[in-house]
Amino acid sequence: MINSLGIKKSPKDTKVIVAMSGGVDSSVVAALMKNDGYDVQGITLKLYDSTKKKDDSRQCCAGQDIFDAKRVSDQLGINHKILYYQKKFKTEVIDSFIDSYTSGETPIPCVQCNQTVKFRDLFKHAKELRADALVTGHYVSRLNRDGKANMYRAKDHNRDQSYFLFSTTQEQLEFLRFPLGEKQKIETREIAKKLDLNVAQKPDSQDICFVPNGNYSSVIKKFRPESFQKGNIYDIKGRLVGTHEGIINYTIGQRKGIKIADKEALYVVKINADKNSIVVGPKSSLLINSIELRDLNILGRKKEFEKAILIKVRSTGKLLKAKIYIKNDNSAFVEMLEEESGISPGQACVFYSKDEFGDKVLGGGWISATNNKNLST
Repeated sequence: MINSLGIKKSPKDTKVIVAMSGGVDSSVVAALMKNDGYDVQGITLKLYDSTKKKDDSRQCCAGQDIFDAKRVSDQLGINHKILYYQKKFKTEVIDSFIDSYTSGETPIPCVQCNQTVKFRDLFKHAKELRADALVTGHYVSRLNRDGKANMYRAKDHNRDQSYFLFSTTQEQLEFLRFPLGEKQKIETREIAKKLDLNVAQKPDSQDICFVPNGNYSSVIKKFRPESFQKGNIYDIKGRLVGTHEGIINYTIGQRKGIKIADKEALYVVKINADKNSIVVGPKSSLLINSIELRDLNILGRKKEFEKAILIKVRSTGKLLKAKIYIKNDNSAFVEMLEEESGISPGQACVFYSKDEFGDKVLGGGWISATNNKNLST
């Protein structure tokens, strides 16, 4: 027999590891697996030491979340285990975040977290436990087609997390399962209420777990105080127009905090880390017509890149038409067929194609450079 996870075993003989963050999504997934008769083991990752108060955390993997995951596991009657990955998380995610930010990029630590401690290290641990699948509460769809697992955007596009999972390898995708991919968030909440889970009304995570209140510079100041060095601000014609208190206080597309008067609104259009300077210009200077990518992860077939496809350059952005030119050194040049503003190095560019099943994820890469035909500085 083939069970609901697509595995040729009965549910009771199928061992699944559920990654439990302590939130409503992963808790509902654990409950669904338990109710379907699977052999369920819940695992929660302790990634950092939270200093937030019990009722003031809207982050993932914080101290209270671990207790919530344990309480849900006890309620469901499943085994629960905590993996202490603080050192791994500091090295792989926090240090990488700081390195990226101080080099003038705008990093996405949630992708780094999925790529390393969650889907690499937890994947390895699940395999060592001889599990049949690693199940998570991510909103992304997984379909078996043409003899392999394929990733698609979730049914609920407002909750879709495929952008954050572009670096998932084919080997990992074969092992992973995402039960919420075909559900709306409101359905997940209703399931939690019906099952009387204590996290049914828990707010969703919002902040990056180690960045309190979204204040990135405070994290940099804690670990790299020497990064706050004054520097020059130039306009797009190369004229000196002001000074700044450190490039880490700025991101591409930023308008507030520049403190330079001009006849039209000015935005940060470029950050030169090697010169410790930033470039400001009008909104039109933010329009990008091509980007360069590094460290690709390809899930699609070669023929799928022979024609124009769709890309996403920010998690909340729209799908844009583009042509991808993949190079032999695991990099790519992206010709954008629709201009987009405010794209920053350090962000991800995720590839999609449309078919009868939805928006298929073809992989993606990290943005290493952007090109604007109107910007030469």
